[in-house]
Amino acid sequence: MRIYTIESLEANQRLDKYLRKLLKKVGNGYIYKMMRKRSITLNGKKAAGNEILKVGDEVKLYMKDETIDDLMGLLPKDSPAMAEYKEAFEELKKIIKVVYEDDNVVIINKPFGVLSQKAEPNDISCNEWLIGYMLDKNSITPEQLHTFKPSVCNRLDKNTSGLLICGKTLCGSQVMSEIIKDRKVRKFYRTFVKGVFDSKLYVNGYLKKDNFANKVTISKKEVPDSDRIETKFIPIECGKYYSYIEVELITGKTHQIRAHAASIGHPILGDYKYGDKNFNEITRRKHQLLHAYRLEFPKMEGEFENLSKKVLIAEEPIYFGTALKRMRN
Repeated sequence: MRIYTIESLEANQRLDKYLRKLLKKVGNGYIYKMMRKRSITLNGKKAAGNEILKVGDEVKLYMKDETIDDLMGLLPKDSPAMAEYKEAFEELKKIIKVVYEDDNVVIINKPFGVLSQKAEPNDISCNEWLIGYMLDKNSITPEQLHTFKPSVCNRLDKNTSGLLICGKTLCGSQVMSEIIKDRKVRKFYRTFVKGVFDSKLYVNGYLKKDNFANKVTISKKEVPDSDRIETKFIPIECGKYYSYIEVELITGKTHQIRAHAASIGHPILGDYKYGDKNFNEITRRKHQLLHAYRLEFPKMEGEFENLSKKVLIAEEPIYFGTALKRMRN
């Protein structure tokens, strides 16, 4: 017999979902059969599987240890997956900066050139760094990774830097994803755009994504399979050839800022997908200068009270300062 005590990492999920993650080698039928036979109980009682787990709940498995280990398919410490997390942490720990952390979330300043999530099986992303980071701090154990994997809650393009929200617990992931989806977190970016941009501008329209080309198009009128988008552009400082601006992302769609800026005649400096190639080559920019600079959180309560009305800022990359100096000359 083995007892699993639910911790904050795993709380707020259904028992059957937890068991499917724990006992990876079996299906729903086996799990429900074990609950009917009381070979699996919750807090010493027969369980139906639809119970929502709370911190401190006890899940008992009345099986031999070797049987449980086999059904779990436990990852040894030297497994390829565990090695991947360690490698990601070691590779990225010097360039990823933690801006804020509590028991449920960690918010980082992601550098350009680093993926938020994997695009290919062999990629290293912030997701793998996060797990490696938590393993290194003993915030999670290899065994707990069977029932919950920490992950990023919002995405930034590979070559966009700045604030990335990560869920350390299931509750943290759920709450952060919810307030992002409901647009309760205000998101501000800093960037440089071609031309003189000297007045505030609120722009709306419709965005349609071409998944095959991984590119979007902007239109003023709604077209089939398009999403409404809203973006605010606020000038900070203007130069002769390009301007330094702040952007508030009202809606959050793929490549929204980059495509919206280009659609109003002010493409982002260094953006070769939506921008001005000749201008980028003249200014010697090899990737878009777009930085997720500030997050403003809503009023929050309970476990998330520390984030209530909090404003977080990610220091801009060094090359932003270089671009600003050139703009002024």
